[in-house]
Amino acid sequence: MGEAVAFYVAAALILGFAVLVITARSTVHSVMFLVLNFLSVAGLYVLLSAQFLAVIQVLVYAGGIVVLYLFVVMLVNLKHTAEAHSDPRRLGRLGVVLSLAVLAELVAIAAYGWSKPETTGSLQANNVEQLGWALYTDYLIPFEVASMLLLVAMIGAIVLAKREVR
Repeated sequence: MGEAVAFYVAAALILGFAVLVITARSTVHSVMFLVLNFLSVAGLYVLLSAQFLAVIQVLVYAGGIVVLYLFVVMLVNLKHTAEAHSDPRRLGRLGVVLSLAVLAELVAIAAYGWSKPETTGSLQANNVEQLGWALYTDYLIPFEVASMLLLVAMIGAIVLAKREVR
């Protein structure tokens, strides 16, 4: 009975914070409600006896990604109007070439992942060591692709912020 009540309280918190993320007037408040939402989801994982997922939820989402969101929100001034002129120093063709190169790399990674033979190793329940081995051997390419996407997002935030500093 107590577990059911805790589940419904956690579910209500998750839904409430999700509504507050959408309806908050300030973007910073919206991101803070998102942090509380992620922490509530981590609490739900603890209720489900998935402590490793709860820790990963807090470290990756509430820690890393939300901090990235906050940097983007604070660095990009949303109250400015769009620029009326184009920057003559902008290298549009180079951007297209680099974008096509990244797209070709992602296609090559996906083709390699699909052509690679399946491994027969199975993960035992609640064994973090085997999960780590699987993550850094069998699933290394998707892990690196995710890290590349986060790096591109950070570089984009820096470029947008640098434009404001000038």
